[in-house]
Amino acid sequence: MNIEITPKKADGVERLLEVRVPVETIREAEEKAATRYASQARLPGFRPGKAPAAMVRKRFAQAIRQDALESLVQDAYKEVIEREKLQPIAQPHVHDLKFEEGQPLTFELHVEVRPELNIEKTSGFTVTRQPTEVTDAMVQEQLEQLRDQRATWTPVEDKPMAGDQVTVQLATADENGDIPAGQEYRLTLGGGQAIPGIEELITEAAPGQTVERAVRWPDDFPDEEQRGQTKPVRVTVTEVKRKSSPVLDDAFAREVGDFDSLDALTTAVKADFERHVTREADSGVRQQLVDAVIEANPFDVPSTWVNELVDAYAKAYQIPEEQRGAFAGEFREMAERQVRRDMVIDAIAEKQSLHASEADIDDKVAEVAAQQKQEPGAVYASLQKAGRLREIERSITEDKVFKYLTEQNTVA
Repeated sequence: MNIEITPKKADGVERLLEVRVPVETIREAEEKAATRYASQARLPGFRPGKAPAAMVRKRFAQAIRQDALESLVQDAYKEVIEREKLQPIAQPHVHDLKFEEGQPLTFELHVEVRPELNIEKTSGFTVTRQPTEVTDAMVQEQLEQLRDQRATWTPVEDKPMAGDQVTVQLATADENGDIPAGQEYRLTLGGGQAIPGIEELITEAAPGQTVERAVRWPDDFPDEEQRGQTKPVRVTVTEVKRKSSPVLDDAFAREVGDFDSLDALTTAVKADFERHVTREADSGVRQQLVDAVIEANPFDVPSTWVNELVDAYAKAYQIPEEQRGAFAGEFREMAERQVRRDMVIDAIAEKQSLHASEADIDDKVAEVAAQQKQEPGAVYASLQKAGRLREIERSITEDKVFKYLTEQNTVA
């Protein structure tokens, strides 16, 4: 195609090029568009496609010119990509388009291209692995959490204390000093759901009792206008519930799962905890290695990829449309970090030939099948149907890349 291309900007992954299409090329495009219209046009008194060309051009002048413009821009874009040897990663943007009668067509083409990663330094780093020792205190804390999950709440007639769930009628005096009818609130005392002065007032009344006195609002209260104010508050306690956790014994272990005794449950909890802290330690080492590689090999990240990841997470988290902007602002840094991580892993895998092979995937599927006591073929078909084979392939590739990086560097 006969066009002029003038590069105006090449910044990171962004390319801005000025395109100029000469008048003769525009005329050729308009002739082609007119011919297409003439072969299909329906005008009164003429059979389809038999109307005079001049009449068709006059009748459909605007449509023919618009058709020619769209064709010219599309063909010019293809020419730019081929001639400049670009690898676009998203649809281009056309800016400052000028298409006047008898004048060349000019516009600017903004293209985001695939970045060229030159990952040269992948060794010589020292990273720290967090401790993976699981203490008895850590195991005991996990057991206490299991107890807490199976706790029951029972109504009591006592005055409430920290940790109790209470239902109260609460009212605060207005600007005239009058106390209106109370509103119902359900609170867990000590949970920070009410200011300390109100929580203290609640603890002075048993179910069915009402207490009233002045309460001072704290100096760090979120509403600045109320900070330090003292106002009369009336509280009526209608219900108090106290938590009762089960005894940590063999019966509790059997209730939790297929455990014969508390010792068996404790052993299982410790083993699970050890696997968890090991995974966390591995993850920490991997992130440090990636961060070190990124710092030693700076590169640009396409904003298109970051935006796509932000959109994907917004959909996954079912973020309402009106909250997408705020979500994008908060999540963008994390998304960019994830994109950088993926780009580094892909670049190293490509350079070191570490991509997962079909044999690797088959071995992993066989491992999963053995764990599930199923036939590998059936598991493979199930994973393929669920679209999870790509996920397994990616996981294997990442494991290979991080094995390579770990061998190349020092993990203290």
